[in-house]
Amino acid sequence: MAQIDSEETAPTTTDGAATVRRTRRRRSTQTAIQARNRRRRIVIGSSCVAVALLAWGGYVAYEATQVKTNLERARDFATQAKDALLAGNSDTASVAARDAVTYADRAQDATGSAGWRLAAAIPGLGGPLKTTGQIADVVQGLTSDVLMPAVTTGAAMSPDQLIEAGARINLQPLRDAAPALADTAAAAAALAAQAQAVDSSFLGAVDTARIQLQDQTAELSGLLGNVSTAADIAPAMLGADGPRSYFIGFQTNAEARGTGGLLGGFGEFRAVDGTIRLEDLGSNKELSIDDKKPIDLGPDFEKQYGHSRPTTDFRNSNVSSHFPYAAQIWRSLWAQESGRQVDGAIATDPVALSYILAVVGPVTMPDGEKITADNVVELTESTAYARFANDNNARKAYLQTVAAKVVEKMTGKISNPQGLLEALGRAASEGRIAVWSANPAEQAVLEGTALGHTVPDDPAPYAGVVVNNLGGNKLDYYLEREIEYTAGSCEADTRTSQVTVRLTNTLPPGDYTKYVAGMFDNPMGAPIGTNLTNLSLVATQGAKLNKVTVDGKPAFAFTGAERGHPVFDLQTQIRQGKTVEVKYELTEPTVAGEARVPVQALVGAVPLDVQVTTCSQ
Repeated sequence: MAQIDSEETAPTTTDGAATVRRTRRRRSTQTAIQARNRRRRIVIGSSCVAVALLAWGGYVAYEATQVKTNLERARDFATQAKDALLAGNSDTASVAARDAVTYADRAQDATGSAGWRLAAAIPGLGGPLKTTGQIADVVQGLTSDVLMPAVTTGAAMSPDQLIEAGARINLQPLRDAAPALADTAAAAAALAAQAQAVDSSFLGAVDTARIQLQDQTAELSGLLGNVSTAADIAPAMLGADGPRSYFIGFQTNAEARGTGGLLGGFGEFRAVDGTIRLEDLGSNKELSIDDKKPIDLGPDFEKQYGHSRPTTDFRNSNVSSHFPYAAQIWRSLWAQESGRQVDGAIATDPVALSYILAVVGPVTMPDGEKITADNVVELTESTAYARFANDNNARKAYLQTVAAKVVEKMTGKISNPQGLLEALGRAASEGRIAVWSANPAEQAVLEGTALGHTVPDDPAPYAGVVVNNLGGNKLDYYLEREIEYTAGSCEADTRTSQVTVRLTNTLPPGDYTKYVAGMFDNPMGAPIGTNLTNLSLVATQGAKLNKVTVDGKPAFAFTGAERGHPVFDLQTQIRQGKTVEVKYELTEPTVAGEARVPVQALVGAVPLDVQVTTCSQ
C-alpha cells in the first residue's frame, strides 16, 4: 500500500481558520436572523394581543354605554307607566310598561354576555361591571314581575276609578285585584331584598345608581305592600259584606298623649258598601267620666298606667303609645255612652286635616271664616284658646264645626283623588291617622302597617320616646323635640346604648290664660308657661337602665313594661324659652334588626339622629 504524503492532502492552517470563521459568521447570521424573526413574531403577536384587548375594551365600553342608556330608558318608561296608571290612563300605562320591559331586557342581555362577564371577573377593575349587571337584573325583574302586573290590575289602583262621586270607594275592583296585588307585592319585596344585596362599587356613578335603586325598590315595596293590604282588608272594613261603624277620635296634640294628643272631639263613622258618613259628631264634654266600667288590658298595662284610670277616663285613655289600647278603651267608653258597639276605632289630628285641606280646598265656617291648609293647625291648637278664653263650650263647638266641615268636604266631590290618597298616606306615615279593627284577622294585618300605630312585640333595637302632658294645659303646641339614639358594635352579647332627648319650650312672651299656660296641679310651684311633662322611653326588649340624667344631673326613673319592652319614666319641667336635655344610658341585648325610632305625632317635625349598627345575629 502506498504511503500518503500528509503535506499534500491536509489543508493549511490559514485555510482552516478561514473556514471556521466563515462557519461562525454563517451561524451568527442565522442566529441573528432567527432572533430578528422571533422579535418580529413577538411584536406581531403583541400587537395582535393589544389590538384584541383594545377591541375588547372598546366593546365593553360600548356595551357599558348601551347598558346605561337602556337602564335610563327603562327607568323613564317605568315612570311614565306609573304616572299614567295613577292618572287612570291604562292604555298609556300598558304601552310605557312594555317599553320599559324591552329596554330592561336589553340591559340584562348585555350584562349577561360572555365578554361582559369576563370583564366583570377581573379582580378589582371588574367590580363596577359586576355591580351594573346586578342592577340590570333587579331593574329587569321590576319591569317584568312588578310593573307589568301592576298595570294589568291598574283599574283597582287608579285613584280616579277607586274614588267615585261622593267619596264612595269602588270596592269590587279592589277585591278582585287582591290576589294579583299580593303576588306583585311579594315580587317587589323580593326584588327590594335583591337590591340591598347589590355589591358596592368604587366608581361613584355606579355606586350612586346602586344606592338610588335600593332606596327606590324599598319605597316601591312599601307602597305595593300597603296597596295589597288595602285590597285585602279594605272592602270588608268599608262595608262590602255588611255595614261597619267606627269611633273616630280627633286628637288635640297641643296637649300631648301617647298616641298624639288629648281626645278632643269624636264621632261615629258608618260605612256601607264603600259609602262613608260621619254621624254623632261631638266634643269630649259629652263623654262622662263617672260610673264607667274598666276593661282589662293586662297586668303590664295596669301597672304602668292604672293610676291614671285610663280605661274609664277619656282624658287619659291614650297615654300609651300603643294605639290598639286606646282604640279598645274608646270602643268600651262609647258603648257605655251610646249603647252601640262599633267595629273599630280611628284617630286623627289637625295636622292631618291640613294635608287633606291642601287637596280638597278650604272650608267656610257659618260666619264666613275660611279654614285652610295654612291656618287650620294654628286656629285649632292655639288661636281658638285665646279667642274663646272665657267660653270653653263655645271653643269646643267651634272645633267641632271645623272637623265637621272638613269631613263634609272630603266626602263630597273629589277633583283630585290621587292627591287625596297621597295626603292620607302622608298622614298615616307620620302617625297622624291610626286605625284599629275589632276583627282579629283584619287587626293582624293592620298591625303590620303604619296605620296600626303599634309598639312592636319583637326584640329588634327600639327607642320610643313618648311625651304625656302633666299640666293639663296646651303648651305642647310650643314643644320642640330632638332625639338621638346610639349603640355600640355587634361583637358581644350586649352593647351599651344611649338615647338623648332635648325638649324646648318655645312659648313666646305674652299673657296667657291658665287653661293654655297654667297647670291643673302644680306640685313643683313652677311659674306660668312651664311645661310639666312625663317623659317615657320605651326601650329595646331586655334593655337595662344604667343611668339617667337631666341636664347632666342624675335623675330618678320609674320602671314599667309595655309589650315586652322596658319603659323608663321621669317627670320634668321645661320652663318658658328653655331647653331640657335628658340622657338615658343603657345596656341592651345585641340583636338582629334595624333600629326603629317612632316619632310621636305632635305638632312639629322631630330631628332624628340614629347611629345604631345593624347586627345580623
